[in-house]
Amino acid sequence: MTWWWVVAAAVGYLLGSIIPAALIARVRRIDLRGSGSGNPGATNAARVMGIRIGVVVGVFDVLKGLVPALAFTIWGDPSLGEVAGFAAVIGHITSPWLGFRGGKGVATTIGVILGTHLLWAVPVLIVFGLMVWRTKRMGLSACLGALMLIPASLIFPHDGGDVVFAVLLAGLVLVRHYRNLRDFWREIRAPKSA
Repeated sequence: MTWWWVVAAAVGYLLGSIIPAALIARVRRIDLRGSGSGNPGATNAARVMGIRIGVVVGVFDVLKGLVPALAFTIWGDPSLGEVAGFAAVIGHITSPWLGFRGGKGVATTIGVILGTHLLWAVPVLIVFGLMVWRTKRMGLSACLGALMLIPASLIFPHDGGDVVFAVLLAGLVLVRHYRNLRDFWREIRAPKSA
């Protein structure tokens, strides 16, 4: 069974490493790394190439997390789905096709959750949506949504491995949003002008 974990990780990583925003930008002869935030994800794709392209990129980013996670969950067992999904997020943020750089992994993480623990998506997406509506900050909203993975993994039926999986996924999103969090922290600590 151990070699199936390797297969799941390899398949997940390879699917995750395909960056649709970078592919579309290349076809359109746009330097996505030098435009907007420089991130090859759905938010920056929408910012640079338009909302429609951003939605298309977002859907593909979700699918590349969903497909391997769901396939290995159904075909193997839930732990294989978690391995494939986690590897897909790693592939997205460390794509070898982009010099081992990539996106921030939010949409792919959502796909992984949908493919492995559907109920977790409910509190995650509620918090994310409320925070986007309230703050208009995608990065901060993604971090708070990701943090909801941890209580969700404890509330819904789980085992110890599921909780570790939730912590690791949340940690990836937080690490990738380090600059957003740092900038937000500086902003709230800055003295208010009269």
